[in-house]
Amino acid sequence: GGFLMAREVFTQGMNRNGGAIVNIVADMWGGMPGMGHSGAARAGMVNFTQTASYEWGSCGVRVNAVAPGWIMSSGMDTYPEGFKQTLKTLRAAVPLKRMGNESEVSGAICFLLSDAAAFISGDTLRIDGAASQGNVAIFPLPDHDKSQPFDGFHRATTPDVFKDL
Repeated sequence: GGFLMAREVFTQGMNRNGGAIVNIVADMWGGMPGMGHSGAARAGMVNFTQTASYEWGSCGVRVNAVAPGWIMSSGMDTYPEGFKQTLKTLRAAVPLKRMGNESEVSGAICFLLSDAAAFISGDTLRIDGAASQGNVAIFPLPDHDKSQPFDGFHRATTPDVFKDL
């Protein structure tokens, strides 16, 4: 879907007028056990982002991607109860000791679409609190509460699964 959409906006106008595209992938750099098909598709979108940024740059088109890590969203309330318990433990593997929120993802997307990112193209911005940068088993993380989330949506709600944390 992401490839088809980007190709269409390019061929129907951005090829003449320029613009910015931000693809959304996911943090798949550590592998995706049990979801290899999804990891392969996401890695393909990262490669497409890099390729399109090179090929379409001469038309004034910037192409980037964001790769959200563990983001608290309402969709997490739909998982089976057993997996919800696993979700509650994920923040322990994040150096910032929390999960991200939807505001933090949308803020990154808005930045990449803005004129402030006029010289950024072909990159994938990981929004994962540095979780992809290490291995908790080898380098344990100290517990802390020093990272505060960006609260950008006045109507945002915490998913039920995380309300007791």
